[in-house]
Amino acid sequence: MARTTTIQARIDPVVKEKAQSILNALNITMSEAISLYLTQITLRRGIPFDIKIPNELTLETIRKSESGKELHEVDSVDELFKELEI
Repeated sequence: MARTTTIQARIDPVVKEKAQSILNALNITMSEAISLYLTQITLRRGIPFDIKIPNELTLETIRKSESGKELHEVDSVDELFKELEI
């Protein structure tokens, strides 16, 4: 398919930089990533992921984890799985 249309969007520079770093690691260009996203919107006839507003408990948990509070640490993946067994 010929790529003949241009899209321009204003993006937070920090978000763009972080996304570009991830895409570089995946060996995908920004244009390819945007094309993949728009293709998925077309195929799924909607946004290809859930868009939700987190509830208060989830928001508080996110805030705590981002600030390094109340984190649970384990020494290995095996230890984590042992702890998760009921």
